Amino acid sequence: MKWGSLGAFLAMGGYGPYVWGSYGVTVILIALEVALLVARHRAARRQLPEPPRAPG
Repeated sequence: MKWGSLGAFLAMGGYGPYVWGSYGVTVILIALEVALLVARHRAARRQLPEPPRAPG
């Protein structure tokens, strides 16, 4: 495809809201997934017992 301007590229031939909306939802969901994984990892680490310390 060939676009004459940035506005034409963003409009995507009239489908811009669907295309960019899909990208936006995808980015939000991936960020949410990463945040949830980090939270679960931290919660799991808190439940582990402390490792024994080396004498010294």
